Amino acid sequence: MSTAHPQFPPRYLRTPEAARFLGLSGRTLEKHRTYGTGPRYSKLGGRVVYSLDDLQTWVDRGAKTSTSDPGVGEVLPAKRHPAVSPAPAGQPRR
Repeated sequence: MSTAHPQFPPRYLRTPEAARFLGLSGRTLEKHRTYGTGPRYSKLGGRVVYSLDDLQTWVDRGAKTSTSDPGVGEVLPAKRHPAVSPAPAGQPRR
């Protein structure tokens, strides 16, 4: 007997479903988690889940209307990025 409720749409997606929703591979989404460049996620026990709202918010952060549009934010590639922190007053950045 199934405990699924067909009247409720899914609110949380596991990594494979979230990757399909975003048009990415599951491995790319895992890399985004590792580097902190991806959408927000939650851990339920040992399971990683993504809310549909968080996935859509992440996609919307990279939305642009033209190539010259700076947009509202930036979606970084799934790789390590140097931490950008302001230099202490009176000291140049290195």
